[in-house]
Amino acid sequence: MQVTWYGQAAFFLQAAEGTVFIDPFAAMSPRPGMVFDYPALPRLSPDLVLITHEHFDHNGLQALQEPKMAIRSTAGRFKTPIGEVVAIAGEHDDVAGTKRGPNTIFRFQLEGLRIAHFGDFGQKELRAEQFEQIGPLDLVFLPVGAGPTIGPEAAAEIARALEARYVVPMHYRTPAVNFLEPVDPFLALWQDVRPKEGPSFETRDLPDAGPLCVVPKPPLRQ
Repeated sequence: MQVTWYGQAAFFLQAAEGTVFIDPFAAMSPRPGMVFDYPALPRLSPDLVLITHEHFDHNGLQALQEPKMAIRSTAGRFKTPIGEVVAIAGEHDDVAGTKRGPNTIFRFQLEGLRIAHFGDFGQKELRAEQFEQIGPLDLVFLPVGAGPTIGPEAAAEIARALEARYVVPMHYRTPAVNFLEPVDPFLALWQDVRPKEGPSFETRDLPDAGPLCVVPKPPLRQ
């Protein structure tokens, strides 16, 4: 399976079962003083689009060509072109969603890998029922940039509790974003860190044993 990071929480997964785009963003006008300058998304036509919540840097469905199916910030179990997707209700903050609203965690499988994407998870910790619905993982995408989401320590604790083999940090400060914290404190918590030379990587190239932290290179404007 090929995994491509387009910045922030936007990932494109290409697998034998089909293609999945998670949390696309579209052209936008950030608030004064806010920098969000990732390259525009290519006009992909994925089989499935997953949107974790309705904030400007996660819900840009219009940036893509019409997918076969989209699941948009809602909980439940869904039959999709790539198989069953479990969408687990959560919050974007640690005050029951009253500050930043809801956030959906998506769990699914591709090429035998158990995968979860946490969107803008902001809770202090996973609730027992959320933990049960997610289950053990092979690959997890976690926000680590603090601010509106969890930070490095909480993200590492969740990854280890879920026994994830491969952990991909997202939603952190890069040259394209100025309102989050850097990834370095999160990387310092892992013994095995695998930085990539570009924004894409192949899961088949990763060792079977983990846990390890896989770090795609941020996509930047030329």
